[in-house]
Parts: sequence; C-alpha cells; structure tokens
Amino acid sequence: MSKTTKKKIRKGDFGYIKTQQKKRILYTVLAFIAPLLVFFTGLYINRTRNTVFTVVAVVACLPACKFAVDMIMMFLQKPMAEEDYKEIEKHRHGLTCAYELVISAYEKQSFVDSLAVCGNNVVGYTSREKTDTAFVEKHIQDMLRQNGFYVTVKIFRRLPDYTARLESMWEHREALEKDIKYRPDPATPDMTRSEKIMAVLYAISL
Repeated sequence: MSKTTKKKIRKGDFGYIKTQQKKRILYTVLAFIAPLLVFFTGLYINRTRNTVFTVVAVVACLPACKFAVDMIMMFLQKPMAEEDYKEIEKHRHGLTCAYELVISAYEKQSFVDSLAVCGNNVVGYTSREKTDTAFVEKHIQDMLRQNGFYVTVKIFRRLPDYTARLESMWEHREALEKDIKYRPDPATPDMTRSEKIMAVLYAISL
C-alpha cells in the first residue's frame, strides 16, 4: 500500500497562519523548558533563588521571550477564508501568487490575503477593514525598489476586483512582461523574476 506524502506548508501557501500558530506554540514551550529546568534545579539544590542558576535561567529566558512574542503576533492574525482562497485559485491561472502574508513594517503589521506578480505589476487583496492599503502599497513598493524591482502596487479590498485583475494580468501577461530585462541570481538560477519579487515579499512578512 503506497503512502501519500503530506505537502509541507510554506510561507505563501494557504494554511500558513494555522500551521505557524501551532508551530510557534511548540517552539515557545520548548524554549522555556531549559531556563525553567535550570531555575528549579538551582532552587532544589540551594533552597534559595539567589544563586547563579537564577541568573543563567533569566538570561536563557531572553530568546524564549522572543519566541513568545512571535507566537502572540501570529495568534493576532486570523487565517483567510477558505472560500476566498478557492475563488482566487479559479482565476490565478499560471500567475505567481501567494496567500496569507503578514507584511511587517516598523510601524505596523498588515495582513494581506493574497498577492500576485506579473511583469512590473504587484496586486493584492485584503479582507481586513483595518488594513491601511495605501500604507501597504507604499511599503511593498519601497522594499521592492530597494531590491532593484521598480513595480506598481495595488491592494484591493473587494475580492471580485482582485480576481478580475488576475484575469486581466493573465490575459495580457506577454505584453506585461515584454522588454523587461532580468538577469537571474547565480545563487538561484532557476527562479523567475516574478518568483524573485515574491521572495522579497516573503522576506518582509512574518
């Protein structure tokens, strides 16, 4: 009987938020085990907290606290609706597309349900009313320009508008990609320009 291999969910895949929420709980618990073990060992041996064991435990808690913050940040995010994902999949065709990205900036984090790239166009959709689309558009554009990609960015609030743009981009993809010069990175020679742009977007996402 053949065994089916479960696909690993990566950043940009639908289901990423739920997967990361589970993983970050585990990482946080594991990160706190060592300092707590050191602390209680010192307490048991010396019958007091005023020992070097406590100092070591406190220092060891610092990376664990970072894991805890990352976990909290991920739990503040609500996964995208599955019906929205299925609707987008009907219209993405062969476009480079990503889902459930939490775009991170110094000022704030912004949830974007989906992003797609074609030529010098980056389009996205967010279902969150609180998302400042103008801020997200500018932040993405600035980050991509810093990496040598001069693109236009548009984030839609209505799913039909986003799927219509996907259809238009797919229909006119040859014209949108025409005359764009791209030299593959020797480190990632198989990546297309659109995939390289998406890699930058992954890098600025939680």
